[in-house]
Amino acid sequence: MFEQLFKSINERVALTEEEKELCKTFYTFRRLRKRQFLLQEGDVCKYNAFVEKGLLRSYTVDDKGNEHIIQFAAEGWWISDLYSFLTGVTSVYNIEALEDCELLLLTKSASDELLARLPKFESYQRILLQGAYIAMQRRIHASLNQTAEEKYLNIIDIYPDIIQRVPQHMVASYLGLTPETLSRVRKQLILPK
Repeated sequence: MFEQLFKSINERVALTEEEKELCKTFYTFRRLRKRQFLLQEGDVCKYNAFVEKGLLRSYTVDDKGNEHIIQFAAEGWWISDLYSFLTGVTSVYNIEALEDCELLLLTKSASDELLARLPKFESYQRILLQGAYIAMQRRIHASLNQTAEEKYLNIIDIYPDIIQRVPQHMVASYLGLTPETLSRVRKQLILPK
């Protein structure tokens, strides 16, 4: 436990052993079984979750019952509804385990105290938020400007093993494509040109 978290932190800031021990005291460990929810639409997001093991998805459901996947989070990734987490407003998202998961959870109060007591963690969070903001801008740009093939190649770049870990209809949902369009794109990429 904490291996993935400290790997993620150490890629961005260096923690001493003493700082790592302090950091551990703020987290709660939780297992989720496949298909179990960490968050459901209409609830307030109580946790910012770090994935030590497993895979989750964040999604919303529109008025017609169609799912729209916002994010996948595998080992080494964070997942939350930050707006709900930070403001206490009810969430419009669901966060569901796609595989059995091992998570490290931070509550809002634990997060605030950790940020106050460990300035390096604040630097780590700032770096993550900057990266998330850039990724969000790139995703919006891609959804507006890229072809279906380019979107598919992008997801393989961002989530290299996602194609083996989630059903094709979920990949299509994340990309904003129909499953039929995604199937056509995949066939075109496989066929020799």
